[in-house]
Amino acid sequence: MNKKISLVLIFCFLLCLCTGCQKETQTGDTTIYYLNREMTKIVPEDYELQSETLEEQIEEVIEQLQTQPDSSDLRYALSSDVEILNYSMSGYQLTVDFSENYSKLTPSEEVLVRAAIARSLLGIPGISYVLFTVQSEPLLDAMGNVVGSMNSESFVENPGKQINSSIVTTLTLYFANSDGTALVKETREVHHSSNISMEKLVMEQLIEGPKESGHQASIPAETKLITSSVVDGVCYINLDNTFQNQDTGISETVLLYSIVNSLCELSNVEWVQISINGNTTGQLRYVCDLSVLYEMDLSYMEENVKEQDTQ
Repeated sequence: MNKKISLVLIFCFLLCLCTGCQKETQTGDTTIYYLNREMTKIVPEDYELQSETLEEQIEEVIEQLQTQPDSSDLRYALSSDVEILNYSMSGYQLTVDFSENYSKLTPSEEVLVRAAIARSLLGIPGISYVLFTVQSEPLLDAMGNVVGSMNSESFVENPGKQINSSIVTTLTLYFANSDGTALVKETREVHHSSNISMEKLVMEQLIEGPKESGHQASIPAETKLITSSVVDGVCYINLDNTFQNQDTGISETVLLYSIVNSLCELSNVEWVQISINGNTTGQLRYVCDLSVLYEMDLSYMEENVKEQDTQ
């Protein structure tokens, strides 16, 4: 009899241990991703899950994504304008359905919001994939392509916390020719910090101007680059209004494609949109619309322009 009681007690003790272990694996440290105030990057913050079940943890993380973080330099990723209509689990995939307002985010905002929400949810044990829909329709990127399921490998780590190191990059840049009617190419090696983005480096070099004789800078030297980002192959360049103090002796299309072609030389850029103080309405000068996505066009190269003139 005593032996039977002992076995029961041992079984109960082991059961309690297993239950305790299960609770430990269900709660624990994770990461919530927020946006910086300038809306140019996402910022991770350590967070300890309080709830135990998967459904409760999803609710908990969503609540944190809607809560203003303690730091005044950060803002929550999920604004009150964007409502989560529904979410559901199928295997290891979480599907989150947003209201129509999600589609009203600008492309650069959307990719940051998407990354912050998806990465936060992927930190929950048991979730390996996250799929976004908008009113039950597949989420589309800036170019109209279906985004599809996202996992931890869908996002590149921000190297901002790594120690700065100097590296050398070869850039292909486009400037104005001597009379401002066509483009000329320059290839240069640039020593720079490993933490600077390539699109920012290109813009800084364009603003710095050409190094070869007979070439002209297309962008005013006083121009300030406010923000730059690449989203789904589209490079968004936001310049201050000093950019509008342009040399009218340089063709408007030369000015435009000096920027577009230089950025499109980067492997991750296919299209470029330029804004001035965040404004994409109106024209670059008189003809080229700011609202348009532009792709590389080499027809404005000096040799091609001369060939066209002789025909």
